[in-house]
Amino acid sequence: MAKIKLTKNELKTQKDALKMFRRYLPTLTLKKQQLQTEIRIIDAKARKVRAEREALVKEFDEWISVFGEEDAFKPGMVTVRNIRKGTGNIAGVKIPVYEGADFSRGDYDLYESPLWIDMAADRMEKALSLDLEAEVLDEQVQLLSKELRITTQRVNLFEKVKIPETRRNIKKITVFLGDEQVAAVVRSKISKKKLEAAAR
Repeated sequence: MAKIKLTKNELKTQKDALKMFRRYLPTLTLKKQQLQTEIRIIDAKARKVRAEREALVKEFDEWISVFGEEDAFKPGMVTVRNIRKGTGNIAGVKIPVYEGADFSRGDYDLYESPLWIDMAADRMEKALSLDLEAEVLDEQVQLLSKELRITTQRVNLFEKVKIPETRRNIKKITVFLGDEQVAAVVRSKISKKKLEAAAR
């Protein structure tokens, strides 16, 4: 703890600091709560997107096995050409927002490929799109979690360190100045008695 001056100016500085800490603490606490809520919402959305993707892949696997031509659809048949992301803002934190993706399709012979290959490519695009969306949601959670840690540290700093420390400083200065005032009154009375005694 830094050494404080036991003066009226320092008392005013400490009181102003306490007022500022008390003014900002509710804002920080509110930001912390908002970040916690948003992280839960985004996390739930990411789980829902992943569950949707798993259901799509399961349906896709069953569907392809019906045709008995599992090797007809190659993994490189659909590739991501471009990921479109925007930006959003939650509690002052800039986050990426998934806006979609553009895909490229590999070349395949229309005469020799099975009829269902286009439908399979569409489903593969949907699965890839869900993967990309889940990744962006994970990135949002990561950024918001980082900000939540910082905000929680600030809330704890204000609540557990700065406010109690400032209160102790104010009390210490107030007691010292009070003692000084009492001592000054006592010195004044002693001086007055000495002057009265000398005047006799």
